Order: sequence, then C-alpha cells, then structure tokens
Amino acid sequence: MSDAPFAVFDVDGVVADVRHRLRHVARRPKNWAAFFAAADRDPPLPEGIELVHRYAPDHRLVWLTGRPEWLRPVTERWFAAHGLPAGRLLMRPDDDRRPARDFKLGQLRRLARDGVIAVIVDDDPAVVKRLRAEGLPVRLADWVPYERSLRQAQERDGRT
Repeated sequence: MSDAPFAVFDVDGVVADVRHRLRHVARRPKNWAAFFAAADRDPPLPEGIELVHRYAPDHRLVWLTGRPEWLRPVTERWFAAHGLPAGRLLMRPDDDRRPARDFKLGQLRRLARDGVIAVIVDDDPAVVKRLRAEGLPVRLADWVPYERSLRQAQERDGRT
C-alpha cells in the first residue's frame, strides 16, 4: 500500500471531543497544563471515527494535529483505547506557536512530496479555508460546533 493515497485526519474536534476541557482556556489566565492534562479523557466522536475507518483500508492514514509533541504518548494511547488504526502521527513541535493553518499547511506540503493526498479532514474553519485556497482536498468536520475558545487556541495562541 506504499503507493496508496494519503487520508489526513486532525485529532481534536474530528475524532476526539475536547469540549470538556475548553473551560481551561476559555478565559484568562489560560490553564494550558490542565487543558492538556485532560486529553486522555476526551470522549470519542463517532462520526470522525467512522470516517477514519472508511478511509483506512485503502489509504495511508496520517494524523495531523496541532497538539504539542510532548503529548505523543497520550495521543497514541488514546488512539489504541478507541480502536483507531495506526498511521503516521505529525504533531506540532513543542516550541511552535504558529497558527494552526500555517503549521498544517507546511506539514501537508512536505507530505505531498511522498504521494497523493486524497482527503484532509479538519474541524478548524480557518485551516479548511487556507487549505482550500491552496487547492488541497479538504473536508470540514462539522459534527461538533466549533468553539471560539478552540479557535483562539489554534489560531492565535498556536497551542493545539
């Protein structure tokens, strides 16, 4: 399957429901430690998980998340606990605070050198808009209302 196209999925808001931890970053001062400490308790989002399983058999799965690299073990354990297929996991370097749309576009440009990207699924409207403008095949994950505090965390704070 090394020549199969890529199916790229975001994590938060696509397969993991982060709404229970948004309270930690909804107002100042933001409690990033508490926000990230609760990542292992994210409920799964059935719509996103079903979509992943639809693409997994004939695509190379890539997880592209704005979560910081230090959350890799937590994220991998969460995938396993929820029966998600393994794939390449691209995470934000710990010191990278660029907006999600910039971070993800850079990662996708590098990924495109290795093969065709068939679909990208993301919940962030700013990311989707940017990727569409670049001509990438992106789908908005709209099964969870997009929260203002999450937009700020992804786009202004560069934290998820």
